[in-house]
Amino acid sequence: MPDPERALSVNPFFETWTTPFELPPFDKVRTDHFCEAYDAALAAHKAEIAAIVANSASPDFNNTIAAMELAGEALKRVGGVFHNLTGTMSDEALRTIEREISPLLARHWSEIYLNPALFARVDAVFAGRENAGYNSEQMRLVERRHKGFVRQGARLGEAQRQRLGAITEELATLGVRFSQNVLKDEADYVMVLEAQEDLAGLPADFRASAAALATERGHEGKWAVSLSRGNVEAFLTHSTRRDLRETLFRQWAMRGEGGVESDNGAVMARTLALRAERARLLGYKTYADFKLDDTMAENADAVRALLDQVWKAGRKRAGAETGRLQAIIEAEGGNFQLAPHDWRHYAEKLRRAEYSIDDAELRAYFPLDRMIEAAFHVAGELFGLRFEELKGLPVYHPDVRVFEAKDAQGRHVALFVGDYFARASKRGGAWMSAFKGQQKLARDQRPIIVNVLNVARPPEGEPALLTIDEARTLFHEFGHALHGMLSDVTYPSLAGTAVSSDFVELPSQLYEHWLLRPEVLRQFARHAQTGEPIPDALIEKVMAARTFNQGFATVEYCASAFVDLEMHLEQGEGAQDPLAFERRVLAGIDMPSEIIMRHRSPHFSHIFSGEGYASGYYSYLWSEVLDADAFAAFEETGDIFHRATAKRLRDFIYSAGNLRDPKEAYTAFRGRLPTPDALLEKRGLA
Repeated sequence: MPDPERALSVNPFFETWTTPFELPPFDKVRTDHFCEAYDAALAAHKAEIAAIVANSASPDFNNTIAAMELAGEALKRVGGVFHNLTGTMSDEALRTIEREISPLLARHWSEIYLNPALFARVDAVFAGRENAGYNSEQMRLVERRHKGFVRQGARLGEAQRQRLGAITEELATLGVRFSQNVLKDEADYVMVLEAQEDLAGLPADFRASAAALATERGHEGKWAVSLSRGNVEAFLTHSTRRDLRETLFRQWAMRGEGGVESDNGAVMARTLALRAERARLLGYKTYADFKLDDTMAENADAVRALLDQVWKAGRKRAGAETGRLQAIIEAEGGNFQLAPHDWRHYAEKLRRAEYSIDDAELRAYFPLDRMIEAAFHVAGELFGLRFEELKGLPVYHPDVRVFEAKDAQGRHVALFVGDYFARASKRGGAWMSAFKGQQKLARDQRPIIVNVLNVARPPEGEPALLTIDEARTLFHEFGHALHGMLSDVTYPSLAGTAVSSDFVELPSQLYEHWLLRPEVLRQFARHAQTGEPIPDALIEKVMAARTFNQGFATVEYCASAFVDLEMHLEQGEGAQDPLAFERRVLAGIDMPSEIIMRHRSPHFSHIFSGEGYASGYYSYLWSEVLDADAFAAFEETGDIFHRATAKRLRDFIYSAGNLRDPKEAYTAFRGRLPTPDALLEKRGLA
């Protein structure tokens, strides 16, 4: 029987959006709109592609490449909203649609890339490119489009194309299942603290947040700790209850493993096997060879060389750190060996002893609102941007804030959406995405960019206080946001963050450098209660402690990168037992028992919830080589906002999208490519 409420509801995806800057009209969007919106958008895109194929004119840039760029606008619109909501406002209804739509989307794109007639047109344009008089951007787009088709199997025979399409569709389903399993484990669990003694060591603001979370989860009068990274790390740092630290840490480390409904073991195994088969179909020995072929690194040898160099220095430093933490345990009369759930707690004690820095004291100077202002300020000093908060716009959750970015002349640049607080419906971590990308092909379309974080919600009326790591994450994601907002290219496929995976982290990681500069701290690190600026003496301590605990940070990161790389260098063998393979890789690199991977395989969403970072988790380290050297370009001038250097940074990195090969882009900015020396110095490992 028809639903009368649905019948009366006009689907907003079938209407022109008259909201300011074409922000999605979230006050009108309902979950049941997505299925019919997707049906219509997929049909429209298929018709657009069919028209390109049926064009009787000889293939050229406009009737083939540009036409493909213009196609699929309805699909981008519904997808931009849907994929953002599944990450931030997930519920069973959305998850059901996600499970249904994911294989359909995969099949749709496979049919496009494996369409022989369409590829024949693309191939013809590519073959004639040298004599066609294209400008540099058109040439880049032709080459990227052609390579994309080839990497998706366009040159394969019919039977191989059919198999590749089936693999792609199944991988899409597996990626959704993996991410939903992790989200279920994160959302379902809270550790309830029953009595005052369970709060030993926890700062007052954490206790207040834990009380609010307990009330929200139906445990009135108690306290609760969720599995969001910020919550877990704060508890592990401050709690003096070793038994509770171990309980929480075990749940955190075991996400995606062992649950009756949410175990990711079989999902990982099948994913690895299919990826290996896909790579062989495409003519590559392994999946890692396939993925790395289209990156700055180019091959596994280059990745291994960097990881080995940094691992060796980090492993040595971590060994020294272990000894110092164990000494604190023994000095306090502890009769146990340092364990992973102890590290953050005793590292904080060591930091206090060495630098007289108290985490709770420091957090008071890093209120969320001031850090948002600081990120905006740096963008103003570097790129001339100004941000104005807009009230009263339709948003998908009351926590969401919307800002307009304008240039120095007051012209609209982008809309920036910030979603900062953790909640059960939001997947863990932090990320940047977009409701709308930049382009100038159909019209001068300015982007709507989103940053999502998972900061613990403070009690009503209290400010949210950030750790330095959380403030650094805010700057990191805003660096990604600027990469999207400042994009200034013609063609959508080359815009913003559409660059290789080991280059995309450069704008974000580079932006982190400005956070801890005295010029920024003195202006924006102000006490949440008194408004007093952070004392110079505390700034000096923070600067002195920048490389503190870097052995730990290097080991937990590199271990994850090694496991990712080695899993995908296997020809399917790792799929037989991914967890045993993980243990084997860690044993092979002499992983210290006191530290675990930053992301263990069963919840390693970077590499299993889709393919973006599969064989590519090393990218953060690769980009760190670039970002350390890039910030040195400013330091060498004596001015961290040096105007000419900032202009080159904007022209060749932040606004240039994928107009150039990444090595060419970086060389255009810096004049040369970097070595790992600046990275090792930045981490204190030189």
